[in-house]
Amino acid sequence: MFEPKSLSAFYSLGGLKGFLTGLQTDAYAGLKSSTATLYGAIELGGASTSMNPSFYGRVSSSAVGCEQSASLLSTSYRGAELHADRKRIFGSNRLPEKRVKGIVELMWIAFNDKVLILLTAAATVSLALGLYQTFRLPHKKGQPKVEWVEGVTIMVAVIIVVVAGALNDYQKEQQFAGLNRKKENRVVKVVRSGRSLEISVYDLVVGEVVHLEPGDMVPADGVFISGYNVRCDESSATGEFYQMKKTPGAKVIAQIEAGENTDKLDPFLISGTKVLEGVGTYLVTCVGAHSSYGKLMMALREDTEATPLQRKLNVVANQIAKAGVAVAVILFFVLFIKFLIQLQGSHDLPADKGQVFLQILIVSITVIVIAVPEGLPLAVTLALAIAVTRMLKDNNLVRILAACETMGNATTICCDKTGTLTLNEMTVTAMSLGTTCRYGVSKKAPPQDQISDNEASFTTDTASIGELVSLLSGEVRKLLSQSIIINSTTFENEEDGKPIFVGSKTEAALLSFAKKRMNTGPIREERAKAKMIQMIPFDSSRKCMVSVTELSREKYRMYVKGAPEVLLDNCTQVIADATKLIRAVPLTEDDRRLLTNTIDGYAVRSLRTIGIAYRDFKSWPPPGARTLENDQKEALFEDIFKDMTFVGIIGIQDPLRPGVKEAVMQCQNAGVCVRMVTGDNVGTAKAIAEACGIFTQGLVMEGPQFRKLSVTQMDQIIPQLQVLARSSPEDKKTLVKRLKELGETVAVTGDGTNDGPALRAADVGFSMGLSDTEIAKEASSIVLMDDNFSSIVKAIQWGRAVNDAIKKFLQLMGIWFQITVNITAVILIFVSAIADNKEESILTPVQLLWVNLIMDTFAALALATDPPTPTILDRKPVPKSAPLITINMWKMIIEQSLYQLTVTLVLNFAGNRILGYNTDTEKSQLETLIFNSYVWMQFFNQYNNRCLDNKLNVLEAIHRNCYFIGINLITIFGQVIIIFFGGSALSAVRLSGKQWVISLILGAISIPVGVFIRLIPDNLIRNLILSKREPGSAPQVKVSSDDGSEE
Repeated sequence: MFEPKSLSAFYSLGGLKGFLTGLQTDAYAGLKSSTATLYGAIELGGASTSMNPSFYGRVSSSAVGCEQSASLLSTSYRGAELHADRKRIFGSNRLPEKRVKGIVELMWIAFNDKVLILLTAAATVSLALGLYQTFRLPHKKGQPKVEWVEGVTIMVAVIIVVVAGALNDYQKEQQFAGLNRKKENRVVKVVRSGRSLEISVYDLVVGEVVHLEPGDMVPADGVFISGYNVRCDESSATGEFYQMKKTPGAKVIAQIEAGENTDKLDPFLISGTKVLEGVGTYLVTCVGAHSSYGKLMMALREDTEATPLQRKLNVVANQIAKAGVAVAVILFFVLFIKFLIQLQGSHDLPADKGQVFLQILIVSITVIVIAVPEGLPLAVTLALAIAVTRMLKDNNLVRILAACETMGNATTICCDKTGTLTLNEMTVTAMSLGTTCRYGVSKKAPPQDQISDNEASFTTDTASIGELVSLLSGEVRKLLSQSIIINSTTFENEEDGKPIFVGSKTEAALLSFAKKRMNTGPIREERAKAKMIQMIPFDSSRKCMVSVTELSREKYRMYVKGAPEVLLDNCTQVIADATKLIRAVPLTEDDRRLLTNTIDGYAVRSLRTIGIAYRDFKSWPPPGARTLENDQKEALFEDIFKDMTFVGIIGIQDPLRPGVKEAVMQCQNAGVCVRMVTGDNVGTAKAIAEACGIFTQGLVMEGPQFRKLSVTQMDQIIPQLQVLARSSPEDKKTLVKRLKELGETVAVTGDGTNDGPALRAADVGFSMGLSDTEIAKEASSIVLMDDNFSSIVKAIQWGRAVNDAIKKFLQLMGIWFQITVNITAVILIFVSAIADNKEESILTPVQLLWVNLIMDTFAALALATDPPTPTILDRKPVPKSAPLITINMWKMIIEQSLYQLTVTLVLNFAGNRILGYNTDTEKSQLETLIFNSYVWMQFFNQYNNRCLDNKLNVLEAIHRNCYFIGINLITIFGQVIIIFFGGSALSAVRLSGKQWVISLILGAISIPVGVFIRLIPDNLIRNLILSKREPGSAPQVKVSSDDGSEE
């Protein structure tokens, strides 16, 4: 019925009535709230038998789609879960989870690395040859039979590497799976037992009656029941953008039976599409994997797209790996040629010669293993996985991983006022009706010399709210209460036994005022009394909402609420005296000036201002008003939004969030400019901006002025622009685009349907988790779960922490540490293997695999998990054009490589002489001492990597990273075990206390070496690099300081 849309199938199944009857639900009361079991059989055929087949004929079963299964199952099963039968028969509104790879599968994937397979093959041959030597060849007396040990040890080392990598991948998969479940969950509004309530989208079942509002994403396929001017963007389903106006199902059937044209009738709601305007309800007929959106998502499932940094670093990893392969090939050929030369005149047994060749092959393959920086992509993934999990605890739900990287370098935040900077806990605190009745004066009025002319009349009002309401005439009181209650989409609900309002916080404040102060009845009952004719929901571009009701046969009233200055411009009358019968008098210039002063007075006190107006008509649609193309009973907004009567102004207080001023200061200290972009009155926006520290000495501008500027004028003004008031979504989008053109990295918050373009245009889009529309959430990169500006600051901190963590491993460890290790290890292997008669490296393959485990897998966990430090916001953002390798990195790469090479080569070639070793035992200890010292140099060098700048405190906030501490303890434990118990398997012998002290001292010296390196002026290195450029030559690789400034 939905694919494609088929009115014939809809008619043949009985239309809306057939679905309601067959699915045992009610169009207005919805499902029963306490039912788990369906009674009888779910059968659509009974309702469809009354339909005249001559209109469309009988529909084939194939056209019915997912509904056909409804008549196949009875419901003898009784489940305890709410609506258990519906979920059993029709399925739940949840797609089957993408299968998470198990640990064994991940181990197999990790092992499918070509280098590891090659190393395993070589180790297998080595084991076979070793077993032959051990058990078939004679040995000298006292000679241990351990030729087979090396092959086994290499295999064990490979298993450890594979298991460690698989465990890291498994942890990452689990974290992302949990994140996706959280990301896809949302709240939908439904009707159950005649009451409106919010439920999880996962709890939606077939037969549900769902509310539709602008900005909603349709959660399941269904049929439109009723509503006002509901239009949907179905481009996600059809691929083409077209606003589809929805027609109630009953009206479609009536027109079919009347023989009228049905070409433009569309009662179908497609899951995954977006409600652009209008309000209404619809009946759910397909959920989960059976729905249109579910089928599409199941067909399009794919792995998470790599972030820009992941792609960039995969390239770096490939380049390093290629260099390692090249070195390994050269080393193999050099050693192989040496082996062939020494083969002449050799009297060794064939097995011994084979073992020597295998040693050459294994050493060469091991070079590739340690050269391939598998920790590079692992570090990115781990840092992102851990960061997004921790960010969720800070109320940031990351939808797009790349946003983590980008947010750390944000230079500008364009934020809304309501709910982000304020608490979004609104209360009516001031009101002005007509030109005479007002209440709501600050208890602490400002000194008279600080009161402007605009505020003078406002501050003299002394009437209390109770006095004002008691003075109102019955007619005016009814007009005010109906303007608030009828012209609203927010509904009343209960939570923990207490009444709450669900929907717009502004409307909730107005409804609470009407109910508590004006003693109105239940909201639902008051609305049921009104005969609604047309509703035009609030839209941020027109700044108002309209509802039209029929008061009597020849009297229709249009209620309007919205921005008071917008309403005032379209009013020609004002109510004369609110204490008497409603009497409209012409709106004079003095009246306009008085009302404008009142608006400004409210705004100065940071109150959100709402205007109320109305207009009466004798018929509907009114004469001369154009009507909608698809509905002749609905008038165009532009033709009725004029000649209105102004009722009054309501001032709503929304307190500033605690800590928001400090959060704004943190951003400013971090080099991030905060700009307020709001639809509120310019006075209100400026007052709030001053209170939270956004407005200092910059510019304040209104949207209508801003959009009139040329591109050149915008580019001149924007750097000083701090507040943009009465802005439209298009103004916000324009501002974001111009900021990006000026080189800024822009984050923007959005809370409405029309904010989608601005959110998409920004580098990072933040939507509001508590009050935002689904369209805005879909367009955003990060969802603020608490709508709090302080959470954006947390996102900046985590973004910088992610970038820092990645740099620590990828750039510092992946570049300086990875390159340092690779340079030293490869040179050591190369030099020592060539110098040794047996072509044996100073570090054995198993020892190198242990080092590789430390520097790749362990270090990825240790360094990529550092949380934000207290000083992370004390530096400026890194520019987009900042290079990968900084001055500090060049210093560390060179100095640490020189230090490690010097220590290891000196010990290798002069250690016996320096330490006075002469016996074979002491020489064996020297080899273990070299290996031990080398490992401890890598261990202590990790601490150097924790600082990305020239700061000397490498232990900053180390206690907050349990991973780092835990990995270090594992490394220490592993190294001690290797030295004490490794024996022949790991080519290690026990060291004396003195030798342990030497190893630890040589390793620990890496830290003072790092201090010395950081004390070398950056300008000295910078000038050395720049001096190497020849005049007129092409620019070389750019370098930068760690504050992000380029040179």
